[in-house]
Amino acid sequence: MSPLVSIIMGSTSDLPVMEKACQFFEEMAIPFEVNALSAHRTPAEVSDFARNAQGRGIRVIIAGAGMAAALPGVIAAETPLPVIGVPIKGSVLEGLDATFAIMQMPPGIPVATVAINGAQNAAILAMQMLALTDDAIMQKLVAYKAGLKNKIVKANEELAKLEYKHLVK
Repeated sequence: MSPLVSIIMGSTSDLPVMEKACQFFEEMAIPFEVNALSAHRTPAEVSDFARNAQGRGIRVIIAGAGMAAALPGVIAAETPLPVIGVPIKGSVLEGLDATFAIMQMPPGIPVATVAINGAQNAAILAMQMLALTDDAIMQKLVAYKAGLKNKIVKANEELAKLEYKHLVK
């Protein structure tokens, strides 16, 4: 089985954030891979990865990066595949630096960008892209979205049980 999605991070210190995407793909039974590559420390490896990803069967790349956050853009520059950038919250600018770096790509080199530390939404977006041409994945996605609705319905049922003197029902 070949991975459909590649999850890339600038270093393993990003794993606590990017693991949310791994967990989502595991739950949805979507084959994926995980690697650490640095646009600044391993540029040749990043270039090689990006140029060869499509040929290896990868369909979507999720790239998490903090601070200067060059990784998603460097990958997008060398692959025709969709790239989803996950800005990683840093200690100095709280992830805004990474967000702006990932969002401000030049024309022709788009990177979809999710919220700071938004790896789970990146995984859902990747699944939506995959679902466009895969009915089985679309069925899983529809079931997942229905489950989100059910969580809110159940939450409101629990809230209806609250008893407060001034709570108007």
